[in-house]
Amino acid sequence: MAPVLAQWTWSSSFISPSSHQPLDFVGTFSNRWSYGIAFGATANKVMFLFSEGYRALQVPQWAQAFVLLMGGVEVGLSYFPFFACLSSEFRLVSSILGFSYSLTWFAVTILHLVECPHGQFLGKYETVVFYWPSLLCLAFLLGRFLHMFVKSLRVHLGWELQAGAKPFLEVHQAEHVQRLLRKCPLQEKKKSWFQTRIYEWDPCFQFPSRMIGTTVLAFICLYLFIVSEFCVFVFVRDELDVFESKLESYVTSMNETGALIPVILQVKELISVTKGVWVVTILPASLTTVSYLFHILACYRLHIKRLWSGDKHFLPVKFHCPSPSESVVAIARYSGWQIAYILWGYLIIHVLQSLCGLVLMYSLVLPVIHNQGLEMLRGLGIGTLTVSIVVGLMVLQVWIAATFFLQPKMSPADKQKPLALRNRNVFHNFNYFLFFYNVLLGLGACLSRLLISCVLGTWLIARIDRTIMQRGYERADMGFSAWIGMLYVDHYHTNPVLVSFCHILMTGHQERKLQKAIKYWCLNQSAGPRVSARSRTRWLLLQTLINNPALVMLRKSREGYGSREFLQMLLTDSEI
Repeated sequence: MAPVLAQWTWSSSFISPSSHQPLDFVGTFSNRWSYGIAFGATANKVMFLFSEGYRALQVPQWAQAFVLLMGGVEVGLSYFPFFACLSSEFRLVSSILGFSYSLTWFAVTILHLVECPHGQFLGKYETVVFYWPSLLCLAFLLGRFLHMFVKSLRVHLGWELQAGAKPFLEVHQAEHVQRLLRKCPLQEKKKSWFQTRIYEWDPCFQFPSRMIGTTVLAFICLYLFIVSEFCVFVFVRDELDVFESKLESYVTSMNETGALIPVILQVKELISVTKGVWVVTILPASLTTVSYLFHILACYRLHIKRLWSGDKHFLPVKFHCPSPSESVVAIARYSGWQIAYILWGYLIIHVLQSLCGLVLMYSLVLPVIHNQGLEMLRGLGIGTLTVSIVVGLMVLQVWIAATFFLQPKMSPADKQKPLALRNRNVFHNFNYFLFFYNVLLGLGACLSRLLISCVLGTWLIARIDRTIMQRGYERADMGFSAWIGMLYVDHYHTNPVLVSFCHILMTGHQERKLQKAIKYWCLNQSAGPRVSARSRTRWLLLQTLINNPALVMLRKSREGYGSREFLQMLLTDSEI
């Protein structure tokens, strides 16, 4: 009952006409892409804060957090008019103000591009490379506010009906509840490969504005981060080229006979290989991070639907009843943390893929280039054979256990044998003699566990929807805690069943108020001159016959009266 009461309280404030929030991060499903593009227009300023370039005041190191907080508030205030104009109820005025503000930002950005089109790292049109996403978002907002102006002007002139107030129960939420009440079809429709393997669109589900805005801003920030990283790479590459030229001059001066010449040649080769691998891995690292953004949206829909159905088994036990205060804070943290995780995740994945590329180059490619292909194949074959033997012995142990030490199946339909031992004496000897071998084997298993944990942890660092901590330590993962808190807030405030229930309560309450008002009106009307029941009945009969003249000829006439005389009699009685 508590979630329902919380939903009722929230819904009352949500539909209040006095609320003029710039963006509802919880229950807004309309205008989602406009809000998302408005967030995208802030990408350059967000990246400026991310690089800690905001230094409005000279303060000690311990006070930098307050300075960055001031910078975040400043960016929020500078872009606040976009969201205020998009969400305002005064569409005509807000469209004019929003168009003017967007045009101002667009003109300032164009002026900056005209004055400083080039840069230090990328050369020509470097500024354009950095600012074209923001320009595109501002151009979209200009078109959006222009569309709002034309539509509101048509309404103001009476050429078009004004849209009604924002509905409390969204259409897709009502359709979701209706689908729950229908019987499941006996035979499901055949799904395509894309629907089965990648994504299946659900017409009864919509992502809230927060998820759309976060995804759009994360895409643009990721693009800016990749460009910034490439600029840093260009700077480091130029410095390394200078360093390589100095090494070449040293080799030339020593006539390639010094003791350090082999080391210098290896360093030059390492620099050349590293530069090539770093450039090549930009694309796979970018695609991996972009796929994470889409996968996070799919996981959000999957997790929120499971919570709607009451399924919490996919969550760690400690998160089955999260703290309400932490959940409220989590929904405020989620968007910013998701973007930061994506950016840092890209950099870490890029470094990891570069290291893997270096390993491949030094183990497979460079030996072939240096005419050492046979030695490389020999070493690769010996390593593969060693690993195959170890894995084969492990598989052999499992086969021996299944064949000699387990009792047969109790039924032919069973998939596995029961966990019941036989040949116990042989099993004890088997267990004893393999004890010492498994000690040595455990050393390799421990190292492989460490290696796999490091690789998976760094590879999935950007995935805020899953924890990289072991069971029992999930609360130490602050990003995952923010994800869970955000899910619970959305579950408690946008659950279609709860929203539909509150909608029924509110509709019934309004109907009861209307019936009470009608009842009071009837009582006030009856407070006048007293009217008999017969006269009221004849008056209603007269109204019916006047509105439907054909009924007069179909009525039975009283003896001695025709239809016209009978109608005149009704008029006389009603006047009395």
